[in-house]
Amino acid sequence: YSVPTPVANDIAHDPSVVPPPIGERGPETVRVDLETVELEAKLDDRATFRYWTFNGTVPGPFVRVRVGDTVEVHLRNHDDSWMPHNVDFHAVTGPGGGAEATTAAPGEEKAFRFKALNPGIYVYHCAVPPVAMHIANGMYGLILVEPEGGLPPVDREFYVMQGEIYTEEPFGSDGTLTESYDKLLNERPEYFVLNGHVGALTDHYPLKASVGETVRIFFGVGGPNFVSSFHVIGEIFDRVYLNGSVTSPPQTDVQTVTVPAGGAVIVDMKLEVPGRYVLVDHSLSRVERGLAGWLDVEGEENPEIFEPIG
Repeated sequence: YSVPTPVANDIAHDPSVVPPPIGERGPETVRVDLETVELEAKLDDRATFRYWTFNGTVPGPFVRVRVGDTVEVHLRNHDDSWMPHNVDFHAVTGPGGGAEATTAAPGEEKAFRFKALNPGIYVYHCAVPPVAMHIANGMYGLILVEPEGGLPPVDREFYVMQGEIYTEEPFGSDGTLTESYDKLLNERPEYFVLNGHVGALTDHYPLKASVGETVRIFFGVGGPNFVSSFHVIGEIFDRVYLNGSVTSPPQTDVQTVTVPAGGAVIVDMKLEVPGRYVLVDHSLSRVERGLAGWLDVEGEENPEIFEPIG
């Protein structure tokens, strides 16, 4: 699973930190260590927020296994937590996706194992009631169960997740902001974010690639409430693994893909022209509440495909 370099007061998961493909190896037993950590960190340039996290980042670690693996999940709730936490893996066949087996009070550790039966890209999240609040505060991530033989190779892979943040204070406020349970119940977020906070995938960790490369984005929606219309401005998805299914033929030549809360998708695209491409939810008012990312592509111009006139 991914282990990004910690950055003080920043919970954003670097999208380029993705475990390497598994490929041809046979089934194994894989251990996944999760620690639930609550910490105050940057929300935007003016505000901080008390996030609830897996391993100190939003989203949590990108977990990568193959079909047939036995996965041992060990979850420890940090001593300084205020809340109990657990984990529900959508890739699990078993009660609660492991939630009941891993429910841990502060300072406790719980564990369970499961066999990865179904290949695909799946969400995981905390499922302690109120579940929506634990998710909104940052407790979500993705697990990829590779099919036998792995996925078609690409040049670069990225890990991106969309979430909502509900604060008592309006968008753009200063200081340490407070979670709002009323706004959560009424589905009225103040912030929409990629990888945890405003600017995470623009100022801090823009995606970077080169002309001629094929890139893959593992994209999920933590939610907890809103569907995403995922789109990259100036690009077209060459292959889309709808609903995270890697055993169905991918769709080709797709402009925008709908991803539900608690769902995920894999998109591949070959980069032909240098420049900055913007990752958005095409419900574009959400850009004004913080949701945007950059894909910066370097290389020589390609006037046969794109060229300004005049």
